[in-house]
Amino acid sequence: MSSAFGAGPFAVEYLVIAGGGGGGTSGSNESTGGGGAGGYRSNSGTSGGGAGSESALSLSPGTYALVVGGGGGGGRAGSNSVFGPTISTGGGRGQGFYGGAQVGGSGGGAMGRGTSANSGASGIVGQGFAGGNSFQDDAGGGGGAGGVGANGALDNSGNGGAGVSSSITGSPVSRAGGGGGGSRGSTPGTATSGGGNGVSSGPGENGSVNTGGGGGGTKWSTPQLVGGSGGSGIVVFTLPTYTITTFSAGVTQSSAVVGSSRVYTVTAAGETDTVTIG
Repeated sequence: MSSAFGAGPFAVEYLVIAGGGGGGTSGSNESTGGGGAGGYRSNSGTSGGGAGSESALSLSPGTYALVVGGGGGGGRAGSNSVFGPTISTGGGRGQGFYGGAQVGGSGGGAMGRGTSANSGASGIVGQGFAGGNSFQDDAGGGGGAGGVGANGALDNSGNGGAGVSSSITGSPVSRAGGGGGGSRGSTPGTATSGGGNGVSSGPGENGSVNTGGGGGGTKWSTPQLVGGSGGSGIVVFTLPTYTITTFSAGVTQSSAVVGSSRVYTVTAAGETDTVTIG
């Protein structure tokens, strides 16, 4: 809290989630891994191992970078989200024929193909968990902010890793779940907390908007099938109600008073956007 009315620095709580990674894209005779959730960083009392509660943050009056990361398309990583000094890393893509499982805020799951053994990618400590490994034709689920993606097992592709719940807006919402692994004929992986389900036919299911959920995996097919897109990220932060807060033109946001703070929920902001606090 500031030392005088209207003066900084200001105590800030935040939730910064990056865009989720896309599920793997098929190419030749495989099931593809689920996309990893976008990196999850918060100091508002959430916890979940890979996305634990961070230290207090105070911001002086000034202008700060503000970016909401987009979800990655099939076979692509998600984009970073930024709030001042806090950067969350985009989720890693799920493995497919055209690229391995990728490290990210949470890691992408491995593809299943015959008897080959493939490994999911790591998440970033403090932001998310690893994707699951494959088992024969059964793909791994993408990692989530609250848990690892499940490994593929006999006739079952891996479920996406768990998300994490936050009540920073006044009500609990779970976000940043990993995408489910795709399937060539067995049971595809499922997903929660904004992740997309894996599928056994058609394109992978997309992650939900503004959750950072990973995209679901798919299977080999002719014509080629793409993995689901990851969900876009989100930035939420609180400030004392007496502060004056302005946003650059490209920002989409809403606000509400919760207790003694005003909570700002930012659902879209590009690479050059900013927030000014005073």
